[in-house]
Amino acid sequence: MNDASGTISAGSELSQAERVRQLQMMLDVSRQVASMDTLDAVLDTLVSVAVHQTGAERGSLFLHDAATGELFSRIAQGLKRREIRILDDVGIAGSTFHSGEGLIIHDAYNDERFNRQVDAETGYVTKSIMATPVRNARNEIIGVAQVLNKQDGQFTEHDLAVLDGVTTQCAITLQSMQLVERMEDTRRREIEFLNIVSEMTSELELSVLLRRVMSEATSMLNAERSTLFINDEKTNELFSHVGEGLEAMEIRLPNHLGIAGSVFTTGQAINIPHAYTDLRFNPAFDKQSGFFTRSILCVPVINKNGDVIGVTQVLNKSGGPFTAEDESRLKAFTAQIAIGLENAKLFGDIQSMKNYNESMLQSMSNGVITFDEEGTNRTCNQAGSRILRCDPAAIVGKTPLEVLGEDNQWLVDKIARVAESQSGENLTDVELVFGGDTVSANVTVLPMQSGEGAALGTLAMIEDISDAKRARSTLSRYMDPGLAAQMLSGGKEDEILGGKDTTATVLFSDIRGFTTITEKLGAQGTVALLNDYFELMVDCISDQGGMLDKFIGDAIMAAFGIPIAHDDDEDRGLRAGINMIKALWEWNVEREGRGEMPVDMGLGLNTDRIVAGNIGSRKRMDYTMIGDGVNLAARLESACKQYSARILLSENTASRLKGVYRLREVDKVVVKGKTEPVGVFECLDYHSDASFPNLMDVLGNFNEGVKVYRQQDWDRAAGYFTKALDANPDDKLSRTYIERCELMKANPPGDDWDGVWMMTSK
Repeated sequence: MNDASGTISAGSELSQAERVRQLQMMLDVSRQVASMDTLDAVLDTLVSVAVHQTGAERGSLFLHDAATGELFSRIAQGLKRREIRILDDVGIAGSTFHSGEGLIIHDAYNDERFNRQVDAETGYVTKSIMATPVRNARNEIIGVAQVLNKQDGQFTEHDLAVLDGVTTQCAITLQSMQLVERMEDTRRREIEFLNIVSEMTSELELSVLLRRVMSEATSMLNAERSTLFINDEKTNELFSHVGEGLEAMEIRLPNHLGIAGSVFTTGQAINIPHAYTDLRFNPAFDKQSGFFTRSILCVPVINKNGDVIGVTQVLNKSGGPFTAEDESRLKAFTAQIAIGLENAKLFGDIQSMKNYNESMLQSMSNGVITFDEEGTNRTCNQAGSRILRCDPAAIVGKTPLEVLGEDNQWLVDKIARVAESQSGENLTDVELVFGGDTVSANVTVLPMQSGEGAALGTLAMIEDISDAKRARSTLSRYMDPGLAAQMLSGGKEDEILGGKDTTATVLFSDIRGFTTITEKLGAQGTVALLNDYFELMVDCISDQGGMLDKFIGDAIMAAFGIPIAHDDDEDRGLRAGINMIKALWEWNVEREGRGEMPVDMGLGLNTDRIVAGNIGSRKRMDYTMIGDGVNLAARLESACKQYSARILLSENTASRLKGVYRLREVDKVVVKGKTEPVGVFECLDYHSDASFPNLMDVLGNFNEGVKVYRQQDWDRAAGYFTKALDANPDDKLSRTYIERCELMKANPPGDDWDGVWMMTSK
């Protein structure tokens, strides 16, 4: 009898002929599935037969998973198969499973149990449904068979009987195949478990092992994520590593707080099916990370001595809470890898100690050479190799005499006496000879002993106090250390440190709008900005062999050609300026990405005679440079604002350049305090096509415009500058010259005008 939704119950009688045909069909199906060896094949066959025999469009067969409380089925997707799972009390299938009654629904959308979302996602329109429980020989329901959309007419009780007969006839085979599949899956997981444990216990890199354990635990328990915490006895913290590569980070938390701390201190596992109902769970972590924690399984990691050395925490099992079997598997897993964890942690501690000792030795300015109890060399740090003039690898295994040489026999004898007496000795201001050079040094020879007092060898520490080292230390305070070393190798100290009249290329740079920046950033922000800015700029200067003279507020004063001259100091200075602008633009991209204001700058270059050397009193000196050549460089830097430029160089520098650069003659000016004009050029090599389009067209027209401008042909000059402006509308200097032409045309300077512009400001 039909109800309001079009549902009827199965149970109508079949005719004798139909019953015989049905029995024959069931027998055929039973024989067919009995010959199959996989659950997937049985499911496909039964669904195919059920759809065909009932005249439906499609169908599915769900089996019950008692461990998860779900009904599952499988569908083919290309070369792979996907498993579909639903809770066993949801939808038509869930209703059939729990009621144990077959259903025929003629109008699916009028039945409140029907889930319309499935149709919305797939685009399929379900009209009618027929479902029946699948029972085994003990009359237990092991699943649900379901077919959709009768192609001709409506589903009948006869169709329901056919569907029920097909599934019931093969229920034993289905259950057997399901059991076999579970056994094979269990066997496969156990083999994988043993292989994983075997691989991981041989891993000595702790961070790698932690990631492997977390990955395998997540996969093994079908969870969303897991974390393995190891206890740090020194800080009483649980720590772990998350992420890889540049994203890797270490997380730490007190070993007595939270769920992980509770498991660590009690040694008892905690299984929480609903995290937000447990008072020990801290939801703040979810708020920070955006992750939603549903279920938690946390077990202690116990070593062979029964001590808890950490905890493993697994979150959000797929399909429901973690089971007792999950807890047992995770405990077994952590017990097996506990030895590997302790070995990796111990190896990490030893490696850290070794790296620390090696770093400490290599960073020492004093030479350290060690010999073992047999009297052969074991180590020599970088300072030692520099003092001994040797390759550390070349002296390993050699005797003190072979390492130090016959010229230093007294030190060889001293090492032998210390090894015999096990008593250290200090020697001050002694002389050693290495590679024909005399080194003034303080020497300490010490015995090396184990914690039990056993002799391990001897250690010789050499402190180089020679004049060259003292001079290098002094010079390095105000110039590049590599440049200081070059100076010391090229001449006498008195000759280099005295005042000197020489030719050099001077560079001045300055930040634009610095007062505005300081007002916005405040004192601390301004200092931080300057430190980062100077770091970039000094690197550009040092890379070209320049000498940083001083910082003047936000300005930089540097020179190329002192204290050591090169054939291309002008090119070095210009290349440094170009690289400074490029480095600044790259830095601005980073700053703007962080929401910080960009920084702009201008710089001036001039090559001229200057005086360089120590200036000051005997108590306080400053190695610097003075002269008109220095002042002109500073004026050119200031003139960048007037000419809307970033790099201006004098004709003195431009005429000496050996390389080819994209320059244009900006003007001939008489700077404040001077009477002779100087040609000023702008360098545009720091630009790209994007920042300065049609650069060569602009240069050609601009340079022609300057020639005609000096001939007082104002209209033609303005025409060239207009063409330059058309090629790049952002070229402010071309616009400036157009305005000059209009001014000169209205107020002609006279026939004796030499094209010079008076610069009235510094």
